[in-house]
Amino acid sequence: MHTPLVARCLRGLEAVVAAEVLGSGLGAVTELRHREVHFRTHRSVPALRTADDLFLLAARRPDIGPTRQALHNLAELADQTAIDHLLSLRRHSATTPAPDITGIDVSASFLGRRTFTRYDAEDVVGQALARRLRVPYHSRRAGTPPPPGCWGWRLTLDGARATLMLRLDDRPLHRRAYKQRTIPGTLHPPLAAAMARLADIRPGHVVLDPCCGAGTLLIEAALAHPDAHCHGFDLSADAVAAACVNAGDLPVAIRCSDAGRLPLPDHSVDRVLCNPPWGAQVRARGLLATAPSRWWTELRRVLAPDGTAVLLLPDPGHLAAAIRHHFTPVHVERLRLFGAQPFLVRLAPAPGAGRVTATQPRGRATSDRR
Repeated sequence: MHTPLVARCLRGLEAVVAAEVLGSGLGAVTELRHREVHFRTHRSVPALRTADDLFLLAARRPDIGPTRQALHNLAELADQTAIDHLLSLRRHSATTPAPDITGIDVSASFLGRRTFTRYDAEDVVGQALARRLRVPYHSRRAGTPPPPGCWGWRLTLDGARATLMLRLDDRPLHRRAYKQRTIPGTLHPPLAAAMARLADIRPGHVVLDPCCGAGTLLIEAALAHPDAHCHGFDLSADAVAAACVNAGDLPVAIRCSDAGRLPLPDHSVDRVLCNPPWGAQVRARGLLATAPSRWWTELRRVLAPDGTAVLLLPDPGHLAAAIRHHFTPVHVERLRLFGAQPFLVRLAPAPGAGRVTATQPRGRATSDRR
């Protein structure tokens, strides 16, 4: 039997999630929509690291439009849902044993201007589902988290149709168990996983994050590629401590250093993954505070001629700076990330450009594992 599933993701990562579904042999992708990848799988526990969350498809109908007069029509989604079959799929597909359902909650989102709120839509669907399931409905209107035992449902309205889904597991996929400590500017784990996937890391590659923060990028890279050599540096002692706790026993070497003067030999790094401190949430410190261009010259120095850098850049100006410093963009994607619209960029050293060198000894970086 092929189970219809919906992976939710950041806007702009739909193709990356679809590639993970296909590359992992999870099943056939049937549709890409706004922040959604629809696919069918014959496997019981599909694990997706680039998706924010994973749902069983429950029901669909045409979007009700922008006015609240049609809100009551959303109750049809609850009526169309094959409740017993869906709950059975959820119990057998979850990665952890599903507790008995003691209540439900609904989280809604929509595109475009509406004369109703997300809470209005949630309440219509939630109350209809609660009647069918004969369990209490927990409204999110008051801002309180749902109590234990509540099964999470998701409602989306994208202008063309309304879709109702049931979360496959008790917690969203983006909540990683390793994330014990956070710091300002810490990266969204599914985005970090997507960046590691775009980097095309191979066995034995040296992977660098020169501004590693809480270590999310390197941890996702190490989880996907345990045979790579991952190095992280940060000037903040708090960031290094957080990254060490989060990394645990993973093969990741994390040290304190200035990204403007990395303790690595020339051309010794195969892959760079980084969300540089451009000032949106974290301001540059050390050498980068007075000479931001040093970030690019140092990146150029340590990256191998056939290397790749996957970066999160806040605006086109930073992409232009990469080109000025002899990098060639080979992939550019605009994302929507918590109100911002950064660029996800894959860069390669421009062929034929002069190489930046320093006094460090030449050769490859060693594994130097913690």
